[in-house]
Amino acid sequence: MAVRMVVRSLALAALMLAACMVLARATNPGFVARITEKGLDYARQEGIAALEKKLAKLKLPDFSGSFKVKPFGNVHYEFYSLDLRSFQLPSSQIVPVPNVGLRVSVSKAFAHLTGKWKVKKRFIKDHGSFDLKVEGISISIGLKLGSDASGRPTVTTSECSTQISNVRIHISGRFGWLYKLFHKKIESSFRKTMESKVCEEVTSSVSTQLQPYLQTLPVTTKIDNVAGIDYSLVAPPVATAQCLDVNLKGEFFSLAHRLPAPFPPPALAFPTEHDRMVYLGASSYFFNTAGFVYQTAGVLVFNITDDMVPKGVEFHLNTSTFSAFIPKLEKLYPDRLMKLQVMTSSAPSLTITPGGLSLMPVVDIQAYAILSNSSLAPLFLLSLTSNISATVAVNSSRIGGTLALGRLKLSLKHSDVGPFSVQLLQSLMNIYGSKILLPRLNERLKAGFPLPLPDRIKLSSILLQPHQNFLLLAADVHYG
Repeated sequence: MAVRMVVRSLALAALMLAACMVLARATNPGFVARITEKGLDYARQEGIAALEKKLAKLKLPDFSGSFKVKPFGNVHYEFYSLDLRSFQLPSSQIVPVPNVGLRVSVSKAFAHLTGKWKVKKRFIKDHGSFDLKVEGISISIGLKLGSDASGRPTVTTSECSTQISNVRIHISGRFGWLYKLFHKKIESSFRKTMESKVCEEVTSSVSTQLQPYLQTLPVTTKIDNVAGIDYSLVAPPVATAQCLDVNLKGEFFSLAHRLPAPFPPPALAFPTEHDRMVYLGASSYFFNTAGFVYQTAGVLVFNITDDMVPKGVEFHLNTSTFSAFIPKLEKLYPDRLMKLQVMTSSAPSLTITPGGLSLMPVVDIQAYAILSNSSLAPLFLLSLTSNISATVAVNSSRIGGTLALGRLKLSLKHSDVGPFSVQLLQSLMNIYGSKILLPRLNERLKAGFPLPLPDRIKLSSILLQPHQNFLLLAADVHYG
């Protein structure tokens, strides 16, 4: 009976674990980064160049030994002051390994070393210099990709092997016959030492250079005093036969009090283009969490006053202007300046389709008369909706945008100055919206926010394409 209970408990635990894994996989990212073969090849070039420089500084240990010479017995030798003059990696490639990471292969590499040597055995003594050429070096490096608890990407060396096909040593000295007796043993020792040392340097480079560099990918980025962006990985990077996908949380969050968004990220049908090095997909969820955060923080409130009316606009923001449409206004508050308080009644929601980006916010406009003691007298409350089109712009490291106002639709929610026709205010509100409110909003939006890029990575040849529920950004990259 007890055994059955244990088996049932284990089965239940397994089912719960499977359910949790399914739920975890079902969580869609808000932001996706895809690195194509072209992008991986660029990373290979930069990585191999860095590895080549490090291998050129490779320190090889002195080594010594002995060999038997008839009839003299054992002769002791030493090779020291080894100087690696060059280490060239002319041919290499990188390929994704599905569900594992990446494999980097180097072939036809070669190195050139010089140093000093000496031998001694009673009356046999000699010393001099040597010249060593190592050819046909092949290196295979496996890179396992993952993520840590903070959501940053990680990389470790899963395997490394080095093979050297040819070692040729030229030793200068008086006893040529003697050197021929042990040069093969020396060449074999050099081969084994270099094969071991190369993989040591590769493993060291991955842990001390590549891994810290990946850690520069921003996990959280502060935007202002209200919000930040969470760019943490929702899962380890996924390697396929053609590319490397990195799924990021991609959401705005409140700096004061973080709350989950009341809507889930949509699934993204990522296209299969591979012309650019990287493809970044910003989901509608990504943008709409910004609206949720700022709406919840109560900062989507904008005040319009007469001093903000641009020169050349004849319609000043005062009761004299509005009395032409609201007759009772001039009697109650003659010749008073006015203030319009514009606030969103719900979080603005961006819609992304192949046809473009748009939003239809619902906005309340509370009008006040400014009295002589600077207090405010409420006049009327309007509800405004409008079709607003959005245009996104991206530079080498940031994404921003602008809005274009469409046709306004007004309705009267409340009036403290008697009934009036809101249609008569249509043109007036359109002027205030397009000439005052929209330029200020666009000024903020143009500043934008940073993209999730590691240090010293800049985008170029940028192409933007709207798709269903996400904006696709295609670009090449430059490191420097």
